[in-house]
Amino acid sequence: MTPPTVLEPYPSAPAVDQSPGDGLSVVNTSPPRIDGVEKVTGSALYAADYSLPGMLYGKILRSEQAHARIVHINKNKALALEGVKAVITHADVPHVLHPGAPAPRVGQLVADQYVLAEKARYFGDGIAAVAATTEEIAEEALHLLAVEYEPLPPVFDVEEAQKPGAPSIHGTEGNLVGPPFIIERGDVDKGFANADAIFEGHYETGRPVPCYMEPNACLCRFDRGGKLTIWSSTQCAFMVRGILSQVLDIPAHDVRVIVEHMGGGFGAKQDLYQHEFVCALLARETHRPVKMEYTRKESFLGGRSRHPTKIYLKQGLAKDGTLTAREVRYKSNTGGYASHGLGITAVGCLDIASLYRCEENLKIEGIAVYTNNPIAGAYRGFGAVQAFFALETQIDEMAVARGEDPLDFRLKNIVGDGDLSPSEHKILGDGLAACLKRGAEETNWYERKKVEQPKEKFLKRGWGVATEMHSSGAYPDINEQSNAIVKMNEDGTVNLLIGMADLGTGTRTMAAQITAETLGIPLKDISVIDGDTDIAPFDIGAYASRTTFVGGGAVLKAANHLKRQLLELASKPLNTRWEELALGSGRVFVKKSPNLEISLKDLVAGEGGRPPRTVIGQGNNEPTVAYSFGAHFAEVEVDIETGQVRVLQVVAVHEIGKAINPNAVAGQIEGGVQQGIGHSLTEDFIIDKKTGRPLNPSFVDYKMPLALDMPKIKTIILEEFPDPGGPFGAKGIGEDPIIPIGPAIGNAVYDATGVRMRKLPITPEKFLKALAEV
Repeated sequence: MTPPTVLEPYPSAPAVDQSPGDGLSVVNTSPPRIDGVEKVTGSALYAADYSLPGMLYGKILRSEQAHARIVHINKNKALALEGVKAVITHADVPHVLHPGAPAPRVGQLVADQYVLAEKARYFGDGIAAVAATTEEIAEEALHLLAVEYEPLPPVFDVEEAQKPGAPSIHGTEGNLVGPPFIIERGDVDKGFANADAIFEGHYETGRPVPCYMEPNACLCRFDRGGKLTIWSSTQCAFMVRGILSQVLDIPAHDVRVIVEHMGGGFGAKQDLYQHEFVCALLARETHRPVKMEYTRKESFLGGRSRHPTKIYLKQGLAKDGTLTAREVRYKSNTGGYASHGLGITAVGCLDIASLYRCEENLKIEGIAVYTNNPIAGAYRGFGAVQAFFALETQIDEMAVARGEDPLDFRLKNIVGDGDLSPSEHKILGDGLAACLKRGAEETNWYERKKVEQPKEKFLKRGWGVATEMHSSGAYPDINEQSNAIVKMNEDGTVNLLIGMADLGTGTRTMAAQITAETLGIPLKDISVIDGDTDIAPFDIGAYASRTTFVGGGAVLKAANHLKRQLLELASKPLNTRWEELALGSGRVFVKKSPNLEISLKDLVAGEGGRPPRTVIGQGNNEPTVAYSFGAHFAEVEVDIETGQVRVLQVVAVHEIGKAINPNAVAGQIEGGVQQGIGHSLTEDFIIDKKTGRPLNPSFVDYKMPLALDMPKIKTIILEEFPDPGGPFGAKGIGEDPIIPIGPAIGNAVYDATGVRMRKLPITPEKFLKALAEV
């Protein structure tokens, strides 16, 4: 292993352990983003930036009851207001149930949402909408709509929702979204009988909100032929097209979805929100373009949060420190509608079955439960954040009880090469062990207790560690697919067409780097065309850490397809078999005689008055299973008088096969750490337990960590186990860094104070209560 290489000019560039002599010139480097100039100059267009002549503004009326039937909505006063052009309610929209979550997770979607609700199932449920000539008039019109409610008793807790006689939200038994997700392997009873010690615990996670900087927005227009064009901020343009087509009864070829730039999504913009349906219906009703943009408050009320969970975890421990059995009950609070509830619960159950060997004695049951809370949906770390918080906290408890170092205990039990992954595929490489060992070196882990404590007796410092493993893409749970088209122009430049959206993560640059590396051309000679369902090839969406692994894999296949054609074309003028040719520096040359060459421009430009050749490469990628690995080491300082927890430093080690763009990878890691610190310490969307009214739907009261709150972060990228299914061996990184930081912080709090925290977020109130119970 070579020493870490610090890449410049990135000011806090990651350490990258690289394999020498890989021969790469574009991949594994960090060029400026190809869309960077647009963004820093403000010329990049986001969904809400578009305007069209004659455009109207749409607004949604949201329920002020957490659970109520909508008896009647009187539109008369609103319609009489000058400037109001349309008012629609449940009676005016297609009565087609849809799942809201467009990703085709097999058996994990429930069609339980109407475009506008006939019964409010949470405070903020959309029940009517208006279109007017200005936003102000539209907002005023909402206040003129007279709603007659029939209040129904609400229920907010998953335990209460399951009791006999509990209010029924969707008419399902026990308010279950669907059948339980069950994993049973081996003999759990025997495993516990053989245990020398048994550990049990109850763990809970909160309701953090993604808080993307760009609120949900869209603009809809029907042309004279009836074709709908929608500019939207979505991670899944083709899925939006599919569900809009289905619900609005419009052929797919008459729905065009355009996503040019996005200001973040973090998984939550997988879903179709009410505004996308409503905006299209208002445009069709008024025969004018309509734009809708959520306020920040609406992004809380009508957006998506992480699923609050309650997890019971029981594990058996043998005398030699190995695990003998694991039993889990995993309950997800999915809110008023299913969204990704079943999928997140399934993934959580699969993940909590992983990380540590336990003689294959497992009994795990997970359920998703309807309540009258706001909708919980997809959010970075899809089920894994909750599962690994419980598992990694209890693993730490077990190590302490044995008097064994938490890192050594993990190394003894952690899964590795050849073991089964959560999807029951064999793991490739000892990535978890590599991350733990490298982190131990960087933190001087075994000497950490020698660090001097603060002089103030009320301040206590400690270190914690936690691990994670995460799939690149959602296969086999999802019918994964990405496509790409690479077209060479007559001057030797290239157009790359991809269906993936760029959430702001650098997708365009990553795809261009793969193309440039494969074709041997400069990055500046590639134009990336994406986010337009009428132009780009089909792609399932940008989520699940799949963009590089799956989407980038499709780009690589398309570029290789084009490369083969170019080599075959050049074999005639170079009088050499194509297998003996290579591409580089914008030319085709003979490998053994590099001076024998032809430029790509001359190769495709045409000869003797003939038109230029059209050379197109196509790539379709249906992936295999691959796992990235990570370990986070966190140092915290706890004020035992106020309960305040401050993270001082984080060392984040991630094994990802190959970093296509190391600086982009570092950005993902640092951003994930920041989000993870937020949901571990301060972020929680609080709902009044009696009325269901959200209490902190704004950045005034919902506390995210800011730049000044961030600790020192050192990112280390390992490339020890490249995956053969990924482009140049690359695996995903998008979700990994948000997963282990929570339990690492919780374990550090214990190391500092002796107080074990089993509920997120670790607020001062919770810490002081737990301290009083010690």
